Amino acid sequence: QVQLVESGGGLVQAGGSLRLSCVASGRTFSRADMAWFRQAPGKAREFVAAIRWSGGMTYYDDSVKGRFTISRGNAKNTVYLQMSSLKPEDTAVYYCAADMAGGRATYDYWGQGTQVTVSS
Repeated sequence: QVQLVESGGGLVQAGGSLRLSCVASGRTFSRADMAWFRQAPGKAREFVAAIRWSGGMTYYDDSVKGRFTISRGNAKNTVYLQMSSLKPEDTAVYYCAADMAGGRATYDYWGQGTQVTVSS
């Protein structure tokens, strides 16, 4: 059974930092592109960041560029999102996702999400 489990969310003041983790299990994820998305109340889910399995290239939405950093653990089944200089508009449920084929930006598996709340 494939599972993506996020953790690390919480309540933080504006300007603070959080580090989200996502642990994938049930399949080999070493060739999967991994990504983070978020969904704020009343809004559609939106892309935040992604990391390719090949070469480790990273991509960010403009709204988080320079503040968030996506990375993978050595075992390749863990992905992190380091979030700094957080703003109230970053408040959302954050989801990790896996594109098992790589390069499609079409995600086969999703986690259940972790809540991030940034107070002003």
